[in-house]
Amino acid sequence: MDTARHAAELLAPLFDGLREEAVAVLHLDGERRVLAVMQFDGKAGSAELPFRAIVEEAFRLGSAALVLAHNHPGGMLAPSEDDLAATRRLAQVVEPLGIRLHDHLIFAREGCLSLRGLGLL
Repeated sequence: MDTARHAAELLAPLFDGLREEAVAVLHLDGERRVLAVMQFDGKAGSAELPFRAIVEEAFRLGSAALVLAHNHPGGMLAPSEDDLAATRRLAQVVEPLGIRLHDHLIFAREGCLSLRGLGLL
């Protein structure tokens, strides 16, 4: 999983046709191989980021890195302030545990946006 494009190709089908926001998390090993994919359902206008579940699974799997992703079914590709705050918070939570938040991808009708690619992570 070397690039945002690779992660986007893997995760895009999880969000196809969804009318509510949802969250997915890729757990990666030290060589960026996918260990697992977690999915969480949200609501029409938001999806909570389940920090505890993400960290518990990361420990169980021995994850070295994570790729966070969610969709904007309303069509806006740009990250919201809530998106940015949740991303920063997850990075702060996992960093002291030796886990890197590699990227946060946002999917919308217009395509996929990488927060790392925008310099926001």
